[in-house]
Amino acid sequence: MPFVQANSHEPSPPTTTLGYALFATRWLQAPLYFGLVAAQGVYVYKFFNELWALILRCVTGQATETYVMLAVLKLVDVVMIANLLIMVIVGGYETFVSRIGLQGHRDQPEWLSHVNSNVLKVKLATAIVGISSVHLLQMFVDVHRTSHHSLLWGTVIHMAFIASAAILAYMSGPMAAQAERGHRHPHREHAAPEEPAERVFVPAQAPSREDGLSAEQRVRAAGFPARKLLEDFDSEHPSSFDREAVARLGKLDFVAARRNVVFVGPPGTGKTHLAVGLGVRACQAGHSVLFATAAEWSARLAGARDVGRLAEELAALDEHAVLVVDEVGYTPFDAESAALFFQLVAHRYERSSLIVTTDRPLGRWHEVFGGPSAPAMVDRLAHHAEVVRIDGDSYRMRRATSGWADRGC
Repeated sequence: MPFVQANSHEPSPPTTTLGYALFATRWLQAPLYFGLVAAQGVYVYKFFNELWALILRCVTGQATETYVMLAVLKLVDVVMIANLLIMVIVGGYETFVSRIGLQGHRDQPEWLSHVNSNVLKVKLATAIVGISSVHLLQMFVDVHRTSHHSLLWGTVIHMAFIASAAILAYMSGPMAAQAERGHRHPHREHAAPEEPAERVFVPAQAPSREDGLSAEQRVRAAGFPARKLLEDFDSEHPSSFDREAVARLGKLDFVAARRNVVFVGPPGTGKTHLAVGLGVRACQAGHSVLFATAAEWSARLAGARDVGRLAEELAALDEHAVLVVDEVGYTPFDAESAALFFQLVAHRYERSSLIVTTDRPLGRWHEVFGGPSAPAMVDRLAHHAEVVRIDGDSYRMRRATSGWADRGC
């Protein structure tokens, strides 16, 4: 099969040293964030000082209703500014200085799981609008002591903040999509140009993030056998089930961290429901997802190999942030099919996410996949994976037995 060898130009040592030196200057910002931590302490002191003054006025009977409202608004204002400081300190440090490495931590803030410069700017703009709202409300509560000129300009400035935040949020959408495409294909600018007609082995299944698909279009393009939601899962049916793990997975942090998910359990315990539910939620969050059974993936990869386009097919699958592989273990695979699965897992290792459902533990996958590929495949799949064990009787069998009993009565 013809191929084009990419040109590689190693940077000269002086250039590399200069670049590293410039990159190291980011640490000059670290003291700035520690200074903001000190400012956070000042606001903590201010909060309790205001709170103590409010308590004293209330206890001594000197607090009017207007005073209480204004004092509470001041406390809310201090808290919102402190929240703004937290976002700047943690999000700014994570974005511009160094990774903090909170992935998987139980106390990781929701917004930090997908923070970048665009998200941070929108979050900050939203926080500023909230703070401006509190200030404007303080003016209206104390309207008798506020001049009409101050009210007018307070309203105008608040509307300017709202307009700025709306424009920033609107502009961040295309910018985030462009960043996502760059993240998915970091070396595309160095690759040899390809003919459009030869990019994808199965063109009908190749997604395009450039076409601005809606969440519903992404769900339809994913090829789910049915639309299942995590909220509809009967969590009371399995006899053993880690609800906290599934709730954590529902936040989709594993997609951003490019980790895998493996649902292990007997037939009928809801593994496919959970896999589809996570896939649907990923589609709703803007990710591209593709679903197929293990047998279907085997046939697809074998077809690509037979026409000499396996490498192109694996590259085309990089367009999907999440691949769902359902029903591993129900059908045995020969050594050639096992090798194809190994290439799929190895290609996506630390690059994109896999969601796998199987009826047996990973340690028994040698019973399903022939040849020597199974141990290496399991090693790569499980290295960055959340393995969720589900035990219990078959939900389908329970419903069938219940229906038979009802008819018998």
